Amino acid sequence: MISAHMVANATITKSSTKRPGTAPPHAARLARLARAIGEKSLDALLVTNPKDVGYLTGFHGGDSYLLCFASVAASGSAPQPTLISDFRYKEELEPVEAAGLARVYIRSRSMMDAVAEVFEPHTGARIGVQAETMTLHERASIQRKAKRRVLETHGLIGALRVIKDESEIALIRKAVKIQEASLLAVLPTIKAGQSELEVAARLEFEMKTRGSSEPGFQSIVAAAAASSLPHYRPTSAKIKAKQPLLIDWGAVYEGYHSDMTRTFTLGKWPGKMHEVYSIVYDAHMLAAASLAPGKTTTEIDLIARRHIARHGYSEFFGHGLGHGIGLAGHEEPRLTNMLTPRRLEAGMVVTIEPGVYLPGVGGVRLEDDYLVTDGGCECLCRMKKDVAWAVL
Repeated sequence: MISAHMVANATITKSSTKRPGTAPPHAARLARLARAIGEKSLDALLVTNPKDVGYLTGFHGGDSYLLCFASVAASGSAPQPTLISDFRYKEELEPVEAAGLARVYIRSRSMMDAVAEVFEPHTGARIGVQAETMTLHERASIQRKAKRRVLETHGLIGALRVIKDESEIALIRKAVKIQEASLLAVLPTIKAGQSELEVAARLEFEMKTRGSSEPGFQSIVAAAAASSLPHYRPTSAKIKAKQPLLIDWGAVYEGYHSDMTRTFTLGKWPGKMHEVYSIVYDAHMLAAASLAPGKTTTEIDLIARRHIARHGYSEFFGHGLGHGIGLAGHEEPRLTNMLTPRRLEAGMVVTIEPGVYLPGVGGVRLEDDYLVTDGGCECLCRMKKDVAWAVL
């Protein structure tokens, strides 16, 4: 077991991050991207990931591409981007154009034809595409229609998104509040004999009524032995007394995600699950207490992993410790021992979610969202997770 002092440090770390502002700084994001495009010796970048388009312009409608240009060396500024969309989003895009963030081009032909038309005035320009989100067919089509070679880029905007600004942190906080309030509304209604799907439906209803545009992912409600399946999909299986009940759920507020997991039992904890719960809880708190700028993603993962291994359960914790959250439910950085280590920086928002999964018996996972601050970290989640509280 870990000390009360270590638990307190993990849960109430003093944040040195400023209070969130009010308006997302899209113009500043576009300026940062313009500099990054130039540093890659490109003249422009075709942004095809809808979440990146939203990050840069505030438009989250989808089915739209954004052509961004490099900064001009003499002035330090960049030509205005062009946002390629269609009639369905014309009215929604008026604020983007009014704010001067981009020129809106409403296409009347296929997207690839429209891209070729927008490329046409930029003869000889070195244009990059997002290799992570563009298919080989789309790339070949652009090259054929635009009669030019496009160049692959990797992680150009992801590198900007990994550090959250004040407005992003405020939206993640709101998503967390929505999901916590929603589960707290559902917990008193959970009874043995209800189906996993029924609980999942009620939880997603509560999130939507509180302002979540959609679930962050298919909500996981895993009863009894099914809780040993880390990415289980709920079914008509019934919840049972004195058996584990794992709930992994997330909200989305104005495009930004939150992600939490709690494990419960209806009535007395089964002996093995009580033991496992305590091990997972301590692994979570040890990792959270060490989360800070300068630490590596692998280092934090190994703190939890080694604690679980010391208790003989290493083979039952096979996934990474956590991941970044923001406009996507899973993004950089990844807290894992399976990838190249990365140093944590203030402004990153990550999950910590150790778990132990015993086939045929059940599993325990405990997940919260953390903001890395100048002085350590801040847990954005306020919901309890101790073993006594988790008895319904």
